[in-house]
Parts: sequence; C-alpha cells; structure tokens
Amino acid sequence: MKTARHELVIVGGGPAGYVAAIRAAQLGIDVACIEDDPKFGGTCVRVGCIPSKALLESSHLYEEAQHKFADHGLKVGGIELDLDVMMKRKESIVDALTGGIDMLFQRKGVTAYHGRGRLRDVDTIEITPSKAAKDGQPELITADQIMLCPGSVPAQLPMVEEDNDRIGNSTTALSFPDVPEVLVVIGGGYIGLELGSVWNRLGSQVIVLEAFDRIMPGLDKEMANLAHRSFKKQGLDIRTSTMVASAKVDPKPGDKKPCVIEIKDGDPIRCDRVLLATGRSPATKDLGLEAAGVKTDQRGFIQVNHQFETSVPGIYATGDCIGGAMLAHKAMEEAVVCVEKMAGIGAEMNYEVIPAIVYTHPEIAMVGKTEEELKEAGIEYNKGVCPLGANGRARTLGDIDGRVKILADAATDRVLGVHIIGPRAGDMIAEAAAAMEFGASSEDIARTCHAHPTLSEAVHEAALAVDDRAIHTA
Repeated sequence: MKTARHELVIVGGGPAGYVAAIRAAQLGIDVACIEDDPKFGGTCVRVGCIPSKALLESSHLYEEAQHKFADHGLKVGGIELDLDVMMKRKESIVDALTGGIDMLFQRKGVTAYHGRGRLRDVDTIEITPSKAAKDGQPELITADQIMLCPGSVPAQLPMVEEDNDRIGNSTTALSFPDVPEVLVVIGGGYIGLELGSVWNRLGSQVIVLEAFDRIMPGLDKEMANLAHRSFKKQGLDIRTSTMVASAKVDPKPGDKKPCVIEIKDGDPIRCDRVLLATGRSPATKDLGLEAAGVKTDQRGFIQVNHQFETSVPGIYATGDCIGGAMLAHKAMEEAVVCVEKMAGIGAEMNYEVIPAIVYTHPEIAMVGKTEEELKEAGIEYNKGVCPLGANGRARTLGDIDGRVKILADAATDRVLGVHIIGPRAGDMIAEAAAAMEFGASSEDIARTCHAHPTLSEAVHEAALAVDDRAIHTA
C-alpha cells in the first residue's frame, strides 16, 4: 500500500474543502485534498448551485422570449425549446469551473487525491481510489492536522420511495430527459422552488407540497408572502399545510403518469415525476469518525468548538457537516477562518452577517434578522421600505414587483437586517452585508451617494425611509 505524509489533509473537495486547500497553500502549508468524485467542486459546483443557476437563467430567457419581449417592441416567433442544448450548456459551465479548480491546485501546489477518504485513526486517512485516480491502489495518508469537509446530501423521507428516475432529489431534477407534464415538488424551500420554477417555465404543471403553513419558513414572513403571490401568478400550484403520506412509482395501464402521491386528509395526486426537496443531511457516514473518536450530534453533524476543532485535537471540520446555514459561501468562509486560525492568524467568523439568496424570479435575498426574530427577541426596531415601483431602473427593466426592507435598531440605528425581493436581489444584498459587517447604521447607508439610475437606489431609499425621510416614495 502506498503511503504519503502532509502537514494538512482535507477530506472533501467541495466549497469548504477546495477553498481551505488553496488558502493553506497560500500560507505555505503542505496541503492535500481528497475528493471521491472525479471532479472537484462538491455538490455546489457539480450538482447544486451552479447547474441549477444555469438552468434558471436559460429557462428565464425562454419565458421572457415567449411573454415579455413584445413589451420591448421585439417581435419573435417560433420559439422552440431544445432541452438537450440547454443541458449541454449547463454541463459546459460545470466543466469549466471544475477544471478551474484543478488548474488552481496545480498552480498553488495542492496535492490532489481522487478517492474515498476514511479516517483510520487520529492522524491517518485511508484512500480507496476512484475511477479518476491514476492507479487503483489504496493509499495511506498521514497528517499533522486533518480537516473534514464531506459536505451534505439530499435529505430522504422513509415514505418517499426514490428510484432516482421518476422519483428523485435535486440531482435527478437537474437532468430530466424531457419536460414532465406534471411535476410534484415535495418541499417549499429554496431548492424546491428554484427547480420547480425551472420546469414550470419550460412547460410543466408544477405542484409544490409544503407541510408548513407557508413556503420558505426561514424567510422574513412579509417577503415569503410576496414571493408566494408572485409564484402563483407564474402558474405554480403551491399547497401549504399539506402532509405527504407516501410517494411511489405505481403505474396504471394506459396512464402516462406513473407516480402517485398519497396526501394525508386529501386526494392522491398522479404525476410524471416527483422531486423530493426537504433539505439536506450531513454526509458524515462511513468517514471513520468512530475510529478516530470524532463526536457527532444526534443528527450526524460533527461537533466543533469556536476554533472548528472537533472532539479530537488536530482534527477540524467546516461546512455543511457542522450544521448551521447550509450555504456554499458560509462553508468557504469557515474554511478560510479555520485554516488561518491554524496558522496563527486572528481570523473570526461572523455568523450574524451571512447573506442568503433564493434564485427564483423575483430573486429573494436577506442578511441578518427577520422581523419575526426581532419581535421574538423583544428588540425594538424601525423599518424602512422602498417598493421597486418607485425605482427608475426597475421601471426600465420592466420588473417592478418587489421591495427593499431595512430593519434598524430603534435605539442605536444599527442595521439589524435587510430583505430584498425583486430583480438582481442577490447582487444588491452584498451592499447590505458589507454595511452590517462594519456595523453601519441606516443613516450611514442613507448618507452614501448611490448611482442613478440603479436598482441599488432602492436600498438607499429604504434607508431614508427608516427615518421617515424617503424622497421618492409616499
């Protein structure tokens, strides 16, 4: 069996893993990164954030061409969907980004291993080679320090019988071979709504089943309600307070809809395909955690301290596997902070300022506290709102459904939360995150000159509205 040694070995090549490896190499650390998949990038790049956004963009353009171009005086006819080309475009984007990680590893001096990494003890990892490995021999890698970044996997429900074809998770829904006539999405979170939007735009009848009484339960309630109304206008059939009893493939003779979903206290639904989108679970099984003595909680999340160190000294963990917001940018930031702490740099992670985005249309973005969280905590706050109908740039885009909301501490005026629904909300939220990171007040944003005409002026106007001095809104 081949052996090797490195100062730092990272298990997992997703956002946390590959970013940690690059940052460690920048700091002069002899670092290796182990990834089971032939491509580095993890779920986000390969079968998550990036491919879903590619399909969201393509399907949005398809819908715009069909229904909105005429508003701009553009007369087009014979618009046809070529799903194969759309899927190839998605794959080409993924290939470019994963190839970019390979190039960065080579240039930075990161040693890459393709295989399944498993802890053998506190400083040894056994690698079972994957198809992308140069040879088929297992390897033993020893390390001074180990970072676990295995990521997460789609959550499963025992009553939903997945076959990864007709009934599957988000990975399956990224590569349907044709447009389903009827698609049922189990789960009204961001994954279900994003992918549901894709197939709705491409021609599917999409039914979203959500057990809670509202979609996107973690979102600010006002924004979630606005989004719900917008999605219904687009044709999504959203059914809240709906419990799924079972879902399975059970074809009937002559019926083109082979899937059946049984609803508690409701009529069954037959459909072409089912997307199970009820969250994600930590991918911590078969990592050898027990062999090394690494502790997890009851849900399988690895327990860490403020240094990201596990119950075993010298073994660290970051990203989805430690819980919290399962977001790629949160994982990347944790990875950098963890590596810098290892190197003696005084880095810190600010969990109060992690933006979150839903890439539907309209986009939804938030950072900080929701109104519901502030009320529950008994924090007095002031609110400023700017509807996008008052924004000149939104008018020129022909996209005025949405608003910006800023929540500021009533005593100090410090910004506590910012919520945006509308075009390019995901880009606009960056200003709010930067302001909050520096402890800005709504007055600071209001006193900052914003270019005209831009969507970001709505952030400026909302900040003015906190003190009841908005210029362009009543």
